[in-house]
Amino acid sequence: MDEYIERYGAERLWVATVVLLAGAVALAAFLFPQRVYVDFIWQYYWGPVVADAHGWNCVTWADGDQLECGEVTGDDGPTASPGYTAVSYAGYIPTLILMAVGILFAIRRLDIDRYRAGFFALFPFMLFGGALRTVEDANVAAYGATGDLAIQLPWSGFLISPLIYFTVALIALIAVVASVWLERNDYVSGYEYPLFGIGTVVLAVTLGWLGYLAAVTDYVGFVPSIAAIVLVAATVSTAIVWAGIQRFAPSLNRGTGYMGIVVIWAHAVDGFANQLMLDWSHVWGLAYAPKHPVNDAIVTHTEAVLDWLFFVPSGLTDTIGEAWPFALLKLAAPVFIIWIFNEEIFEESPRFAILMMITVVAVGLGPGTRDMLRATFAI
Repeated sequence: MDEYIERYGAERLWVATVVLLAGAVALAAFLFPQRVYVDFIWQYYWGPVVADAHGWNCVTWADGDQLECGEVTGDDGPTASPGYTAVSYAGYIPTLILMAVGILFAIRRLDIDRYRAGFFALFPFMLFGGALRTVEDANVAAYGATGDLAIQLPWSGFLISPLIYFTVALIALIAVVASVWLERNDYVSGYEYPLFGIGTVVLAVTLGWLGYLAAVTDYVGFVPSIAAIVLVAATVSTAIVWAGIQRFAPSLNRGTGYMGIVVIWAHAVDGFANQLMLDWSHVWGLAYAPKHPVNDAIVTHTEAVLDWLFFVPSGLTDTIGEAWPFALLKLAAPVFIIWIFNEEIFEESPRFAILMMITVVAVGLGPGTRDMLRATFAI
């Protein structure tokens, strides 16, 4: 295998692998539409996206039509529900790995050397991902209110997980290429400046669209106090955790440096957005339920654990809520991540280390921003 890679080049092998896999899947779907497309691709990959786009719990394939479960009489086809399954994970994980390898090749070809500057310049794109997902939440709200999707399928599907990760990655990659070109042609002193600017623009446009919907529609509202509470809580808690690291374990952040602040803050936003919405959304007349297994497990077992502790008054969760352990977990986890990414990792493989840092921030800030904005716009 090493002999082939050395002879043909890793990048060419990557392109060949992607083309062959895509071609094989397309050919199989064309030759065996029922068995391959309907019973496999649609049921496990596209059907869940269709259900999510409409806000349905279940969608049925009915002779080429995609209808909400229960609307079809007679012999229904396969059904799909929003979310992931073992089968979909088996397809998505290798695809994401291929995408990550392709991004590494692109970074190497661009010959970028100031990786840390790129990390901070990409920060608006990490917020943009969550904001863009909230646009799809507004699209679902539009369907519930009017019976029509404001953004039609298949386009709205690119705003739903996991396709939204490819959408945001592609936009960010185009912005990186354009920014590096501007630097190489002496239009700017550093690629990070236009990159940060492009990210800020796409984020502002997305937030502006949500604000426009809040102003002109009844299915999108505006509750700015929610965003304010989440951002203040995340910022204050990040400052406390970072001060503790600097005071008691300064060696933890020698590898990540100030990137560690961004990592902690990103996951703090996710933690406090979840806690606020799961425990206190009723204060604003909203209602949210946990959508992820970790959140659900914490909410389910917090009361039982507290009641088991003899020194905790019974029914305490009625006062303090049940989701706050998730916020604490989201403050502890990034500290562990900062500790893992030490100086040695950044010295041996800076490209890989920075890509992993970006991924860690995106995993926290993407869902956290989406949850915060979804509540802020009462969707």
